[in-house]
Amino acid sequence: MKICGLQKTTLLDFPGHVAATIFTGGCNFRCPFCHNSDLLGSDVPPAFSEEEVLSFLSKRAGILEGVAITGGEPTLQPDLEDFIRQIRSLGLQIKLDTNGYKPEILKDLCEKQLVDYVAMDIKTCKERYSLVAGIPSIHIEAIEESMHYLMASKIPFEFRTTVVKELHSAEDFEKIGPWISGCPNYYLQNFVDSGNVLMDGFSGCTKDELLSYLRIAAPYVGHAELRGIDY
Repeated sequence: MKICGLQKTTLLDFPGHVAATIFTGGCNFRCPFCHNSDLLGSDVPPAFSEEEVLSFLSKRAGILEGVAITGGEPTLQPDLEDFIRQIRSLGLQIKLDTNGYKPEILKDLCEKQLVDYVAMDIKTCKERYSLVAGIPSIHIEAIEESMHYLMASKIPFEFRTTVVKELHSAEDFEKIGPWISGCPNYYLQNFVDSGNVLMDGFSGCTKDELLSYLRIAAPYVGHAELRGIDY
């Protein structure tokens, strides 16, 4: 496992749980608005060993309820299953954040009952996915395979879209809504410039803009909400 960051306590990253967040290195996307751009490359050095992280988690097991594993893209880690098993042996639940581009890994983890909650990014409508994900000739079938698997499974999950003023429009959400129809939970989160974005020139939307996009998508999903914004 290439562990490049550790947030020791969060009330936000794993819905309904006090959790720690583990950031893995490496990603198969190059979203131009990525706020964790220092975690993208395959040559990113680890900041923590597995032993250090597991030791920390074991000491906090009475306080923490779960661990959110994010990135980068966690499903690229060859030791992910073994690492999750070690975390679960401490009595902690697992939330997995993923871009959905490795459906075979997602399915395997879920079917082995190693994941308790999945948050999958929906970057934009499928017609513009390649642009927003930052990779040419994207295999949209891989994204759809992960989407369809989650919607047919019993595992709790959400779809979520980070909205960027320069990359998203009402037309995108008019297409996203039918595409994810039947999803139980869909969240829009506003882009925030972390100061470590892959490319400059992006900004967030106004609350009114976000609400207008939410209203477009809401009829197609069980629950639709803005995340991180009071309204």
